[in-house]
Amino acid sequence: MTPAAGRPSPPVATLLGRCCTLRCLAQLHARIVRLGLHNHHALLARFTAACDSLASPSVADSFLSALPSHAVPPSCLRACSRVPCKPTGSALHAAAIRLGLDADLFVRTALIQFYGSCSSAGASRMLFDSMVIPSEVSWTAIIMVYVDCGDIVSAREIFDRMPHRNVVHWNAMVGGYVKCGDLESARRLFEEMPQRTAAAHTSLIGGYAKAGNMQVAKMLFDKLHDRDVFSWSAMISGYAQNGYPGEALRVFKEFREKGICPDELVIVALMTACSQLGNIMLAKWIEGYITTYSIDMNNAHVLAGLINMNAKCGNMERATVLFESMPVRDVFSYCSMMQGHCLHGSANKAVELFTRMLLEGLSPDNAVFTVVLTACNHAGLVEEGKRYFAMMKNEYLIMPSGDHYACLVSLLGRSGMVRDAYELIKSMPGKPHPGSWGALLRGCILQGDIELGKVAAKKLFEIEPDNAGNYVTLSNIYANIDRWADVSEVRAEMTGKGLTKIAGRTVVL
Repeated sequence: MTPAAGRPSPPVATLLGRCCTLRCLAQLHARIVRLGLHNHHALLARFTAACDSLASPSVADSFLSALPSHAVPPSCLRACSRVPCKPTGSALHAAAIRLGLDADLFVRTALIQFYGSCSSAGASRMLFDSMVIPSEVSWTAIIMVYVDCGDIVSAREIFDRMPHRNVVHWNAMVGGYVKCGDLESARRLFEEMPQRTAAAHTSLIGGYAKAGNMQVAKMLFDKLHDRDVFSWSAMISGYAQNGYPGEALRVFKEFREKGICPDELVIVALMTACSQLGNIMLAKWIEGYITTYSIDMNNAHVLAGLINMNAKCGNMERATVLFESMPVRDVFSYCSMMQGHCLHGSANKAVELFTRMLLEGLSPDNAVFTVVLTACNHAGLVEEGKRYFAMMKNEYLIMPSGDHYACLVSLLGRSGMVRDAYELIKSMPGKPHPGSWGALLRGCILQGDIELGKVAAKKLFEIEPDNAGNYVTLSNIYANIDRWADVSEVRAEMTGKGLTKIAGRTVVL
């Protein structure tokens, strides 16, 4: 922090803008005290914001609490609303009361925002209700507090009381209904808007896409003439997330033709679509596209998407380079790498990555356990699979899903332990799971266990009466041991139920 000889020291405000470590922040704290800058309101607000960016509310608290009352500016409250440290904000609130600033509209609005950021909507409402004539910004602040905490009923009550509404209020309410999953109310309010904005349109598009209703999302998108990068990314992402990668690429092609500069959201959606297609040439093109538009490849979401895309497309060498370059690896990135190894014949490496993830102190989730159990299934690692299944329940308190059971049933069945697999299925809580019974049936084919195969098949007939594949699988069991009369009986039953074998389908073991 000591300036070079003969060279003036940069202003403290400039240094705060460059501050990126807690040590640097502590040094600037000392400089502010030494230079007697306690009364510099804008500077104190910047210091509080710096504490926010470095996730150090304790530094902000110790610094601001030590200031004399007259040195605590209203501007600090705005910065403090971005630092969810309730003691600091409460101290500033008390200082504002002592200074007679609590009646100031700006101060009170900042306090509404602050208490909202601390999930204290009740305190925000008390402040709002004590205002004689709330400003437009105050109305907006209290609505956003309720929207952010998911209390759409209270947000609507405030909205209906407003003497004047602008597009910000309408957008907030439409977005709030979407956030709560109440698309019907969001759509109804959207239709009432005096001026339907692109932001409200995009909120609805994203909401319907998240709900899997791409037909309505597309209809809304087609009606939107003033499309921005957010609306385009909502459509591309919606198609990708709902398993329509081809449609996602079609919309992206239209997006490119418009000449709009992409952002990280578009790139991540595009990579999701590519991951589903498994097209390695497209993956390489996307990386080049990212470079062309100077998208930050170190952005956490972009980097995670690149790893996932390359892993799913089979470019494990590139995925590994990206994975190892991460300053901090997370569960999603580990899961992507494990899936890539599973998909491309390196199940043992997936299990090794799982062990490494645990050693790094990360807690696996449902998806990770599905992948590691799949890896054990592919590699025939029975003991490991059983251990991880028990670990999921006993150590991480995750209730195994039907997919988890199906993975372990398949592993046991492939390893000749079909009776153990049957006992595992019988121990499952809840309704019968077709994936687990199907895995058992395939295990019975491998091991030639006709009697247990019939039990599994009959259970599948009950669960999925219209699935012709189950009948075909049972007939294949009989055909493998030349029981042709039984084959004919199963096929006759299929015909009687109007079921037809789909041409070209085979049982994947």
